[in-house]
Amino acid sequence: MLKKITQPFFTLYVILTFVVSILLAFPLFIILSLGNNSASRRAIHKLIGYWSVWWLWMLGMRVTKLGPPPPEGRYIYIANHISYLDVLVLFPAINGYFRPLGKKEISRIPVVGFIYRQIVIMVDRSSTRSRSRSLRLLWKVLHNEGNIIVFPEGTFNETGGPLKEFYDGAFRLAINTQAPIMPMVFPDTVNRWNYTAWWKFWPGQNRVEYLKPVPTAGLALADLPELKNRIFDDMSAALKKYNYPDTR
Repeated sequence: MLKKITQPFFTLYVILTFVVSILLAFPLFIILSLGNNSASRRAIHKLIGYWSVWWLWMLGMRVTKLGPPPPEGRYIYIANHISYLDVLVLFPAINGYFRPLGKKEISRIPVVGFIYRQIVIMVDRSSTRSRSRSLRLLWKVLHNEGNIIVFPEGTFNETGGPLKEFYDGAFRLAINTQAPIMPMVFPDTVNRWNYTAWWKFWPGQNRVEYLKPVPTAGLALADLPELKNRIFDDMSAALKKYNYPDTR
């Protein structure tokens, strides 16, 4: 009962702090984007990182990291996806520079879409050509810039189970580049910002659990199904410990 009464007020607070802080920072994003190169993208990434940590703290959604952090190196990070908040949790969760793979549709949102386009490699999953192009760009980023992050479920998991079926893309890229995969799980974001409605915000912890890095050196594309299934099972087992998804 208390949650039902107070949630609208908390949601209003979330919206106000988001809009005001984004509008205040937006001129900086525009200035930094003028370079349109790796250095400007890194600067924008750092600004988003500082902002996301501050904003989540203001909302009482501070991120807590569990498990040993990954050793130094470049990784293909993968994580479960069930909330809009997942994207912001990435910044405190991943040490160092990274570029995510994301849906093209979000780039059309005013103001937010502009910032999104600066660092996200966009993909139209309905287009084979777009998927191929995005994988080529991810390969270039991994070799020339830094880490990448992919949500292998592709979209929100609304199955009721721990994970939705994975796409092949992240695992194909890992094998082709021989880059290690770093799986993470976000067990709490569904309860901080529920996917069933944009206004369902609620404060609380945001845990990030790092699983063991998975090397891909020596693997061939014939090993892709086994690699994908192994990581799917590991992530599912980790999420089940948290009674995920808990969609209260």
